[in-house]
Amino acid sequence: MPADVGPLLLLVAAASVILGTVLQRVSGMGVGLVVSPTLALLLGPVAGVLLTNITTTVSAALIAITLWRDIDWRRYLHLAPLIVVGSVPGALLVGAADRSWLEVVIGAALLGTLVFTALVRIPQVGGRWPAAVAGTAGGFLNTAVGVAAPAMLVYAQATGWNQRSFAATLQPIFFTMGATSVITKVGLGAAPISGLPPIGVIGLVVAMVPIGILLGGMVATRVSATVGRRVAVVVVTLGAVTLLGRGIGGLAGVL
Repeated sequence: MPADVGPLLLLVAAASVILGTVLQRVSGMGVGLVVSPTLALLLGPVAGVLLTNITTTVSAALIAITLWRDIDWRRYLHLAPLIVVGSVPGALLVGAADRSWLEVVIGAALLGTLVFTALVRIPQVGGRWPAAVAGTAGGFLNTAVGVAAPAMLVYAQATGWNQRSFAATLQPIFFTMGATSVITKVGLGAAPISGLPPIGVIGLVVAMVPIGILLGGMVATRVSATVGRRVAVVVVTLGAVTLLGRGIGGLAGVL
C-alpha cells in the first residue's frame, strides 16, 4: 500500500462510506456491503477489508445509539459468542491466501450470498442452531471479506425477525463483528496495521460515518428499507464483479 494516496482514491472511499452509512441507517445494513468491495479494489483485499472492519465498528456503534430502544439484546446474546468462533478461520484464510485468490474469494462470496438470498426461499425454523450457524458464518464472512449482512439476512428470514428490531439489533452485532475481526486479524498477523494507508486517510474515511448517519436519518423518513437494500445490492454487485474479474485476471497473469 503506497503511502501517497491520491485525491481520487480519497473521494471514492469517502463517497462509498457515506453511501454505505446512509443505507445502513435506512435498512440496517450497507456499510460492509458497499465499502468492502470498494476499499478492496482501491487498497487491496487485506488492507481494504481491515479498513472496512474499522469503519463498520464505528458506524455500528453510532447508529446503535440512535436505534437503542429497538435493539433485541436477547437475540444479540445468542449470536455474539459464535462471532469469535467464525472469526478465527476467517483470519487464517486472509493470512494464507495471496492477493488474487483473496479477490476471487471476496468477489465470489459476495455474489454467491446475494444470489442465495435473492433466489432461495428460506424456510421458517426454530431452536438455537440458526443463531449458532448465523453467528459463526457472520464472524467468518466479516473477517474474511468484510461483509456479514447476507448471513444475518438469512437468519432474519429463517426466524421471522421483524424489520424494525432486526435493523436495530444488527448494529451491536456489526460492532462486535468489526471489533472482533480487527483484533483477530491483527493479533494473528493476518492483516498488519502497517498495511493500512496513512492515519490521515483512515481518519478521513471514518469521519464520513457521522455525515452518512445524519444524511441517513433524513433519507430514512422518505425512503423505505426495501429501496435501501436494492441500492446496496446494485452497488455491491458491481464491486463484486469487478473484484472477481481482477482476481481471475491476476491468477491468469493478465492483470
